[in-house]
Amino acid sequence: MTGEIAYVRGDATTPLGKGPKVIAHVCNDLGGWGKGFVLAVSRRWAEPEAAYRRWHRGRARNDFGLGAVQIVQVERLLWVANMIGQHGMRTGSKGAPVRYEAIGTALGVLAERARELGASVHMPRIGCGLAGGTWARVEPLVAARLAGAGVAVTVYDHD
Repeated sequence: MTGEIAYVRGDATTPLGKGPKVIAHVCNDLGGWGKGFVLAVSRRWAEPEAAYRRWHRGRARNDFGLGAVQIVQVERLLWVANMIGQHGMRTGSKGAPVRYEAIGTALGVLAERARELGASVHMPRIGCGLAGGTWARVEPLVAARLAGAGVAVTVYDHD
């Protein structure tokens, strides 16, 4: 079963529709949280940032790293997916920090979890802000890994 990606204007931290939902976003692999979409997440809920920081601190003993996903419940039928899809934080000699392969891996993991939860997935244009990626490269990953797995996806463009 393949689905389509719905595009709406609005705020991904206030996802539309009924039923269980997961808000997905891309994090870096350095343990840094403090710019971009994560600020909107942190304004609404403290737990995703706290969980991400604990996950990073324990990285010697857990799966923290490129392509990994951490699902954090923030309300009864709402979760935030911290997906590690960015190496470092700045564009430099090695190019933009976005790692498309890691985003693809993380989206595959997210699809499994979303299906287990019976949840739709909501996101900004992940990997395209501070990570320096392009939607032309990310959208096919979202289409293949999430929508292609039968998970309903809504992408939010903030006004």
